[in-house]
Amino acid sequence: MLVLGAAGGVGHLAVQVAKARGAYVIGTASADKHDFLRGLGTDEAIDRAADIAKEARDIDVVLDVVLDLVGGTDRLRSLDTLGPGGVLVSSLPVDFDEVTRRAAELGVRATNIVVEHERAAMTGIATLAGSGRPRAHIAGTYPLAEVAKAHMDAEAGGALGKPVLTVRPWGPS
Repeated sequence: MLVLGAAGGVGHLAVQVAKARGAYVIGTASADKHDFLRGLGTDEAIDRAADIAKEARDIDVVLDVVLDLVGGTDRLRSLDTLGPGGVLVSSLPVDFDEVTRRAAELGVRATNIVVEHERAAMTGIATLAGSGRPRAHIAGTYPLAEVAKAHMDAEAGGALGKPVLTVRPWGPS
């Protein structure tokens, strides 16, 4: 499995879940985050500034899943890393026409993921959480009044893990 944006808020959790399920995981992030990725359990780390398709092809593993948490040109280029019948799953709500067209040419699939509360999946995540994994890495804490800044920082990339909002208790101070 290739996780685009493996050091981010969703990516760092996806890496841990995939590893817990026995997947060989390759993660993309800037070079200064590769130690963090290895600490999460990634088998390989690719610099996000590199040619992802070339770097992944140099690893002797046939990929069947790409999890796209980044978008942009990485999404399209990552299609070339998939083996026959592979799938690219994107968490981003974007126009997918070019990606699905290119995927069909390569004999792979591309789709967007829609978050749904499905009991079996939630039970599986709860079981993992009960065993102490995955562990969320906190990118930083923000008071609720700075929710916009927390979103901007997360969207700018570069953070490790998830931002956390702090809320003061209700009632008189």
